[in-house]
Order: sequence, then C-alpha cells, then structure tokens
Amino acid sequence: MNIFHLALGGCLTAPQVKYGLTEDTGGHIAYILGAAAAQAARDDVSSVTVVTRAFDDPALGADHAKLYQPIQDKFAILRLRTENSAYLSKERLAAELPDLTAAFLVLINGMKVRPDVIHAHFADAALLAAAAKARFGIPFIYTPHSLAIDKLTHLKGAAGPLLSARIAQEKAGLQKADAVVVSSRDEAERQVSAYGLEVDGKVHRVWPGVEQAGAQNVTDSAARNLLRDDLAQPDRPLILAIARPVARKNLQQLARTYAASEALQDRANLVILAGQHGEGVTESCETAVVWNELKSILSAPHLRGRVSLPASHAPEDVASLYAMAHRTRGVFVNLAFHEPFGLTLLEAASHGVPVVAGDRGGPLDILAQTGHGVTLDPTDSAVIEAGLLNLLSDTGAWDRHAQAAKDNIALFDWSAWAGHVTAVCADLIMPKRAPQSPAYILGSDIDHTLTGSAYGAKAFAKWHGRRQGLFAVATGRSIVEARRVLRDWALPLPDVFITAVGTEIHRKQPDGHWVLDADYSDLLDRDWSPDLIKDCINKAGIAWQADIEQRRWKFGCFGSAADADRLRSALRDVGIKARVVASHDRLIDVLPVRGGKGRALTFLAQSYGLTAADVIAAGDGGNDVDMLLACGRGVVVGNALPEIAELRGLPQLYHARGHFAEGVLEGLAAFGLAGKRRAAPSYRRKAAPILQVAS
Repeated sequence: MNIFHLALGGCLTAPQVKYGLTEDTGGHIAYILGAAAAQAARDDVSSVTVVTRAFDDPALGADHAKLYQPIQDKFAILRLRTENSAYLSKERLAAELPDLTAAFLVLINGMKVRPDVIHAHFADAALLAAAAKARFGIPFIYTPHSLAIDKLTHLKGAAGPLLSARIAQEKAGLQKADAVVVSSRDEAERQVSAYGLEVDGKVHRVWPGVEQAGAQNVTDSAARNLLRDDLAQPDRPLILAIARPVARKNLQQLARTYAASEALQDRANLVILAGQHGEGVTESCETAVVWNELKSILSAPHLRGRVSLPASHAPEDVASLYAMAHRTRGVFVNLAFHEPFGLTLLEAASHGVPVVAGDRGGPLDILAQTGHGVTLDPTDSAVIEAGLLNLLSDTGAWDRHAQAAKDNIALFDWSAWAGHVTAVCADLIMPKRAPQSPAYILGSDIDHTLTGSAYGAKAFAKWHGRRQGLFAVATGRSIVEARRVLRDWALPLPDVFITAVGTEIHRKQPDGHWVLDADYSDLLDRDWSPDLIKDCINKAGIAWQADIEQRRWKFGCFGSAADADRLRSALRDVGIKARVVASHDRLIDVLPVRGGKGRALTFLAQSYGLTAADVIAAGDGGNDVDMLLACGRGVVVGNALPEIAELRGLPQLYHARGHFAEGVLEGLAAFGLAGKRRAAPSYRRKAAPILQVAS
C-alpha cells in the first residue's frame, strides 16, 4: 500500500522542526510526522510520502526549497513548486490553491506507482485530494485538525469572511472525503455535526500518538540555561504553558491569573513558551498582538524573577522544560478556549507532569483516559488559581496525577494509530461487503456484552470469520464511538451498525461508505416531537446528560427507574408519544415510539426478507430488554445486570454462564450456530484497560 499525506501550510520538514517559527508551524506537523513514520514502519505499507508546498526563504530553513527529501526507509517528503516561491500563511495560501492543485495532479500523473490513498490534513489539502479523486479515482481521508466553526465564537469582525470561506472549504472536505479521521469525541460528534451533514458513518475517532522514547531520560539542563536570566529561584515548582500565541490558546488568561495571585507567585514560577519571535520569524497580526499583550502583563515589576517569556527556543528546550516541570513538581497548563485535541497534554504526560486544562474539547477525552490532571473553566481566574494551587500544594494529589500519566500514556501510541488508520485505508481500497442473503441475524450489544474479556473478544472474532449470518451491533453509543470501542477491543466490525439505542441504522454501501438508512429515519420521524419532549423533560425535573450524548432521535438523561416511570407519566399526561428506556439504574433514554434496538432489528430483518424469528439478540442491560423480547431467540450473558432478572424463565432466551463475549458464544453454540465452548482460563478473564462507561 502506498500512502500520501498532504499538508500545505507551515514549515514542514524532518527530523528537526522549529515549532512556532511561523503561526502555522504547530502541532499538526508533529501529528503528520508521527503518523507517517509509524505507517512507514508497517509491513503492509510499501511507501509513505508527505506532500507539502515548496518555498524559498533561507530565514525559515533551506529544507523547504528541496523538492525531494528522504526521511527514513519508505518515508520521504515531496514538495509542490509553483511560480510563487515565497512563504505563504494559511490565509494567503487560498489564492495559490489552483496552482497547487494543478501541480499536484501533474505530480500524480507522472508517477509510475500512484498512491493508493491520500490523507489530507486541513481543508485546503482536502481540495487537492478531492481533485485527485475526481481525476484518478484515488480515495482520500480528511483530518481537519482544527475546524473553524468553533472559532466564530472567539474571532469576529474582520475575521468573519475568512472564517466563512474556510468553513465552506471544510464542509466540502467532509462531504467529498471517503473517511474522516479525528482525535477527540468532541470533534467527531459535536463539531462535525455542526456542519449539518450526515457524515457520521465516515468518521473515525483514533487516538494520536506521542513521542515517548527517552522522555524519562531527558534532563532539565537546557531549560535551566534557557531561563537562567529570568528566574531568581529556578528550583521552585514550574507552571508551564507551551502554545502558539494565538487568541484561541488563551495564554493571556494564564498570565493575568498569575500576575494577580500572590499565592501563585509565592508558590511557583511561571514560564510561557509562546512560539518564536524576532529576526527571521514570520509574525501575523494576531500573533504579534498576543505576544505584545503577554509581554505587557508579565513585565510588571512585582513579577521580576518569577516569570519567563522566552522570545526563542531550540527544539530540545521543549522536552527539557517538561523535565524541569516534573523535577520541580510543577504543573503544565492548557487553557485554550477550545482545544480540538491537545497534543501538549500528552507530551506533559510522557514526562509525568500533571496538567490543568480547559474543559472544552479534546482535554476532556484525554484526561478521561489518562487521569493525569483536572479540567476547569478556562475563563474563570478564581477557578484557575484554585486548580493550580491544589496541584502545587497537595503532594498526594500531585503524586497520583504524575503516576497516572506514567501508567496510561501508553494508550497514545503512533503504532496503534497506524494500525487503525491503515485498516481504514485498506477498506477504502477494497471494501468488505455484507452477506446479501443471510440465514440469520445476530444483533448484539457492545459494552459488557462483547467487551470485558480479551480472550472472549478474540474467540468472537474467530467465530465472526466463519459465520453464515449477518452481524449487527445494537448499542447506545454513536457509530463513531461504537466503531472505536470495537477497534480498541480487537472485535470485528459489524455488517450493520444499529446505534443511539436503536434510533440510527447505518448500512455499508458497495463503495464502502456507511450511510444512514433513510427509510428507517422517516419511520422514526412520524411520531417524534422533539421540542415538546424536551419541554416535558425539563418540566419533570429530569437531569440531562452532556450535550454530546444527545442525538437526533435519542435524548439522554440521568435518573433511576423511578425517574423513568415519572417521565413516562408526564409524557402520557400531555399526550406525547415517546418511549422511555431506563438502564444501569442511572441512565434514561427517550426515543421515538417506533425506535429502540428491538424495532431496529426487526426492521433490518424485514429488509433482508427475514422475520423476527430469524434474529438472535444478545445483551446485558435494561436498554437490551426490548430486543431480547422482540427477537426469536436471545442470549443473556452471565454478567447481566439485575435490572433484567425479570427475563429469566422465558423459553426463547438462553441465560449463559459465561461472561461477556464468551457468554454470547455459549448462547450461539446452544442454538447450533457455534462450536461447543470451553471455559476460558481464569487468568484470561481480566478486562482490558480501555473500556469506558457504557451507555
């Protein structure tokens, strides 16, 4: 497999990248280089080529004028040359896109071996990839990195027209891409959805990696040398922030909070590494404004000897600063108004440094996995001050977060990213098709039904390779999250996704694209009154789950079975038709009357000329009850929750002794659809560490 990565902006070279040299030389370059190197190391990949733009500016480095730059075995950088040889910022690149597109098509046309897949980074690259797809039929993946739709909240006035043009480009990229790869759940389910496109079926959420090799052996000598003229007591705890000086990163908030807090000044030093500045550095109006504001705040006389704002730094200084933060028992800070992901939080974790981060976007995902810090309101100085002082003063809390960083950073591994995304590439090249005339359908829940035992997951994957029927998952998660959990547990992808508690059915098309079933969607819409239902939920005093848990035909709430009964009565009293499903004694889902896992499975069966009698359902909790009752046969796994104990004794249900996927296979064997199951060795029943809260 030959893979192209396409990224046009910034100063992209390797191995030494001078981050912050220009406004567009940021974390996306670390992402591209880490991803490309990991893919190039795989046996199923023949070559990886990063394609970027050539420009001639000696102050920014001679590499950028080289049309070909070998990096390592099977990995090289190619650069597109146009008549304009000057460095161009992201905004000025827009005018160059027609010429870059033409150059890209000429490049591919002249190659003896063309790329099998193009991975476009940012919307401008997606335009070139779309042109190559139209001309040569090459599928492409799109990674937005930083979608503009959220920036409308923070950047107004003159920036409005530029953002509108970029949003239009991003929308086109999302529509034309064959797959979309993002890093955080916020990107996958909230930001992408904000564009009003039904593209969930092509979105993949894959954890990026972080460079971990040697992190624990880095010393802080380079950092001490960098800060020697600024800090009077360099051995005090370090509050460290590293980010480009752009408004979205909210660096001024940290500077103002520190400048106004005697407690923080007495407890720790502050270092903000905000890009490169001075001779030979390309500044934008935005970066100049932020940089000058930071200098103004931190130049106050009472801060002298306590703060440092280096105007320039070498690449090795960054790792050394993290090491210094760890040695001094300091804290890393990222208070971005909105962070699409937050690679710096992973860099901090790789050095065992606890973090304080804004509670918007990717940091929530990262810290849910690593547990190496806290999230808080990035606009509230009092909250920020308290969060910093807590970590700096509570030695037990600091130790716990630092240890969590070391224990969990391995989850973010570029080789794992490469395995997942290369599998996406393979599916784009040669899509796998679902059985056209299945003998039966297995519809299974995911969390705690298929997941929970690595041994059971492996055995289920083996069964899947020999099956004669159609495999569908039926879950409360979105298709993006369902796919991620299956991938994390090395479980096979289904032939059909039934998600959002049976309110969304995604089928795979011959071209490999997953598409929402329009007929089923129309069926749900007939009796669905979302505004009236929302009003009733609010009046009943039922607590809502987070916005990201809400779907078009599924409203997620918190509450007990008694709360669910109360909501049913409230809806019935005002004549509103809706289904209320309680599960796990803490979750409530409100669905259309024609929705639910059982109804979705019977609808699916009818589309294949089958009946409910031809469907086997497998589950463990309350939101599985309707499909266990609606289908001809069912498997209740041995670890099922007490809330479905009422189903014991029903003749069509098999109550397995085995837990998780082993229980599913035990039930299939009882129905004559799998070989006789042997109990797994007890040491293999341990759950993998990647399972999140079920829904």
